[in-house]
Amino acid sequence: MNKVITVKNVKFGGNHPFVFISGPCVIEDEATALKIADGLKKITDRLKIPFIFKASYDKANRTSVSSFRGPGIDEGLKILQRIKDRLGVPVTSDVHCVQEINRAAEVLDIIQIPAFLSRQTDLIVAAAKTKKVVNIKKGQFLAPWDMKAAVKKVVNSGNKKILLTDRGTSFGYNNLVSDFRSLAIMREIGFPVVFDASHSVQQPGGLGSASGGKSEFIPLLARCGIAAGCDAVFMETHINPETALSDGLNMMPLNKLEKLLVDLIAIDAVVKRDKKKK
Repeated sequence: MNKVITVKNVKFGGNHPFVFISGPCVIEDEATALKIADGLKKITDRLKIPFIFKASYDKANRTSVSSFRGPGIDEGLKILQRIKDRLGVPVTSDVHCVQEINRAAEVLDIIQIPAFLSRQTDLIVAAAKTKKVVNIKKGQFLAPWDMKAAVKKVVNSGNKKILLTDRGTSFGYNNLVSDFRSLAIMREIGFPVVFDASHSVQQPGGLGSASGGKSEFIPLLARCGIAAGCDAVFMETHINPETALSDGLNMMPLNKLEKLLVDLIAIDAVVKRDKKKK
């Protein structure tokens, strides 16, 4: 059985129920972020699902130089802190450079290493040294067993609070495919695994000046991820994905989320029941 990682009152791994990590791709403004976070908290409270809010304060890996990136670290972290204080939920965001790690660690409960940066040793080591939970997203270009090297960078830095996320694997140009064996393989490394059901449907650079996506497949992939035994599901959501300033084509509408989460709870219960029998 893999290690159990605790973030505030949320437990990842072991035989604990799956954790739901969700929020808009990027912080657009305080009012929108708070409204989405409040909606997610009400849904997860009703369904008794452990919840962590995620939104990027700076989306530094947009396709186009003119794409909206977010409010930046100072304003973005203030908004994330307000969400923590108001709703009492842990928060996470991706961090793209070493210089921002310590500042981000003052607010973030989980430091997320973006998939494109999953081999960046200095970034991973700096995140590890904060002693916060480090969530490393497997690069689309990596095999699941390659994540052993990323884990070793964290462990050798004196930190064993690690999550590993699968967000699909490059399949030709502008396309990703999900290999659900990856979740089992990464789980064998010894730490909880997260399935990113949003970015797995992304079509990187598929629109030329922006990434495309097939959000209609998010429910299917989320169900498969839970059935494959993941410890958490990551899913971007928005009140109106069509107007979202980043990754709208890879988001679940907030008003359609609860029905899907009910399905995921049922599947997770079967998976956990079968684990207890072994």
